[in-house]
Amino acid sequence: MTDGKDVADWWRTAIIDMEPGRIHLRGHPVQDLIGHTSFAQIIWLLVMGEKIDGPRAALFEAALVAAVDHGPQAPSIAAARMAATCGVGLQSAMATGLNMLGDVHGGAGEQAVALYQRALESGPDNLAQTLNTWRMEHGSYLPGFGHRFHKPVDPRAPRLLALVDDAASQGAVGGQIAMIARAIERHLVQERGKPVPMNIDGATAVIYAELGCPPPLARGFFGLSRSVGLLAHAWEQTEQGGRNKGPTPPAYRWTYDPD
Repeated sequence: MTDGKDVADWWRTAIIDMEPGRIHLRGHPVQDLIGHTSFAQIIWLLVMGEKIDGPRAALFEAALVAAVDHGPQAPSIAAARMAATCGVGLQSAMATGLNMLGDVHGGAGEQAVALYQRALESGPDNLAQTLNTWRMEHGSYLPGFGHRFHKPVDPRAPRLLALVDDAASQGAVGGQIAMIARAIERHLVQERGKPVPMNIDGATAVIYAELGCPPPLARGFFGLSRSVGLLAHAWEQTEQGGRNKGPTPPAYRWTYDPD
């Protein structure tokens, strides 16, 4: 016989403590959080294990807001809309889109945080070498910079960087990551002779890195943010109707290539 601890210890968590009539989230009674804690703040509390408030909370919420949607041409949104026409429920449609987020679509924020951290550790005087080493390891693409649609500027990036500057002026964040990101942007202009603007991934990565998030969490938070767009588009498509919608109208056909 055992005392049951072998079963209780099967799952160990510091996130929630619960018994009939009592729910504590990270040590805080849930009734004390309801009405006093924003959704963004509760996300931070559960994931990071600490409260966030003031300019830091505003920065985190801004990053979540900025990445909610990028239209039906984004693979994740398109997948959710197509799924919504296939007879599945909203949660399944959202999950279909969420599962499209990978290293290429959805992973740039995580990669940008890692790039910023490496550049910060190497120092601004070694930026060119840091970027060259990154490219040798990961390919020519620098995560967080350039956009196939938003040219010459991604309208979200300057606003997010301005919020980082405001928070830094109040001592809420250090501002070093923002300086590194801007240095990379300037380096790319010199390197290519034309602007290579910071995009949404690069700007939100600045915020997440300034707040002390490990790189993988930047991708996780992006998935949370994009889930809002997934829900909105899946619901809109459900209301619009349609059955078994594919990626293109039926009159368009694929290229048959037997070779």
